[in-house]
Amino acid sequence: MSVSLPPQGAGEGADLDRGPRRPRPPARKSLTATERYVPTLISIAMVVLVFGAVALTVTSAEQWPRIARQFFDLGAMMASFPQVLRGFWLNIQIWVACLAAIMAWGLVLALLRALTGPWFAPARVFTVIYIDLFRGLPVLLLVLIFGFGIPALNLPGLPNSALFWGATAMVVSYAAYSAEIYRSGIEAVHDGQRAAAKALGLSQWQTMRYAILPQAIRNVMPVLLNLAVALQKDVALLSVIGVRDAVREAQIYTAQTFNYSSLIAAALLFLVATIPMARLTDYFSRKDRERRLQGVL
Repeated sequence: MSVSLPPQGAGEGADLDRGPRRPRPPARKSLTATERYVPTLISIAMVVLVFGAVALTVTSAEQWPRIARQFFDLGAMMASFPQVLRGFWLNIQIWVACLAAIMAWGLVLALLRALTGPWFAPARVFTVIYIDLFRGLPVLLLVLIFGFGIPALNLPGLPNSALFWGATAMVVSYAAYSAEIYRSGIEAVHDGQRAAAKALGLSQWQTMRYAILPQAIRNVMPVLLNLAVALQKDVALLSVIGVRDAVREAQIYTAQTFNYSSLIAAALLFLVATIPMARLTDYFSRKDRERRLQGVL
């Protein structure tokens, strides 16, 4: 009676039933304290040196005392802060509402453009024309046209608020950009996913809903967050049509006192809002990169 023995080395490098094992990634080398902290300290020193040199150059200028009184007067900042903060709260409300509408409308546009078949040709043509048109027009121009032009028509059943139409202009413009971001994510999904869904008997919409969209949205999430950061700043454009946001409130104070420190107060509020969002975007980008690298190894 003969007994078959497993091939030599079978337990070491390969599993006969499941194929060759995926090689393990090389272990990370532990960093010493010097390797860990010295580059960071050098970076901080370089930043301090550069900004210190810029500050020294600016403050040594002959007109610096006058500029300091006009732009960096702490008393004027404190006096204008309540009005500027109230306007900034309006900025945040507009931003949240516009962001939700942009993400939804942009996704609809991307889905219309992704549909295949002759019956959906009109939807694809409409989407292409829409994206080309509103990506080609400056956001400020759209805000002026929508904010001043449409209310002047006095259309029955539609609001005449400059705030409403200015926000609508932001949604119309940014949705064109978000639609292209969604489309890039949809096209990045491998065609094998569609083929597998078709083999399972899923319809075109079911394939998009259950197989393509979850992967596409996850792939473009860092880019969408960057778009949200840009939108948060561009909401200030509504001040040109009279919306009393942070910038408009700062301008009103400046017109009353001939002091521009209120604009610096508004700038600081925008920085407080945008810098954490930028860091959150970097976090998601890093996690996405790590996930992709783990999929390759």
